[in-house]
Amino acid sequence: MRIRVNGDVRRVDAPGETPTLWALRDGLGVLGPKYGCGIGACGACTSLLDGRAFRPCSTPVTEIGDREITTVEGLSRDGSHPVQRAWAELDVPQCGYCQAGQMMSAVALLRRVPAPTDADVDEALRDNVCRCGTHSRIRAAVHRAARLQREERDR
Repeated sequence: MRIRVNGDVRRVDAPGETPTLWALRDGLGVLGPKYGCGIGACGACTSLLDGRAFRPCSTPVTEIGDREITTVEGLSRDGSHPVQRAWAELDVPQCGYCQAGQMMSAVALLRRVPAPTDADVDEALRDNVCRCGTHSRIRAAVHRAARLQREERDR
């Protein structure tokens, strides 16, 4: 079957019931989304489906259809996306395992709410588990990314 990933139409050879996460990772070599739980509860695999956060570990590849999947790799090739820049500037990751999912949840939030409050950030990222406890840096990075996005728009 064919799926759209990070702006490209890609062919993946997998049974239809295959979780999209495995089609991405094993079938296409897209390694940003991580396997954490397999039931959509931890957020390590969070990616975007037509701009909205979704959990590819619990979404069969046949449910994707013609919609666009964006993973952390698809934000920018050079790390210039405001969320990527904010994460780097604030040195957010500790172990880093959950960070791609955290970042993608942040991107989805900032598309809906360009100037989020702490409560907005906490709500949007509440189902993304970070065992290292970098939550305060994650929240600060979302706010920094919001400022960077506004600066880009105002140029």
